[in-house]
Amino acid sequence: MGAEQGRADGRVVVRNLFNIAVNQSDLRWQAFRPGVEIVRLYGDPSTGSSAALLRYAPGAGVPLHRHAGHEHIVILSGSQTDEHGVESAGTLVVNPQGSRHTVTNESGCIALVIWEEPVEFDPPM
Repeated sequence: MGAEQGRADGRVVVRNLFNIAVNQSDLRWQAFRPGVEIVRLYGDPSTGSSAALLRYAPGAGVPLHRHAGHEHIVILSGSQTDEHGVESAGTLVVNPQGSRHTVTNESGCIALVIWEEPVEFDPPM
């Protein structure tokens, strides 16, 4: 498996995406949030569109944030929860521009996330 990034032609290739739970150790995961790791696929998340794989440890989540543009989430393994309910593997969620949510999970999750615009995190309370 593995994500081929930084190729001369600008393409990103992630093989066996729907078997990612089996092959996840082949990717270069980096710390993102407590209990959440990331593999950035393209883009600069502070200036424009970007995409990444996110891996949530059981019980981990992402705090309240707002989407300046559309967010596309494909749940590849496990499930994740937000204010709208629980979504499990095989589900596509498209959050519209201006939407806000908090993401949690109970038993672990891997998701492909594509952001049209940068994400704006609310300050901690």
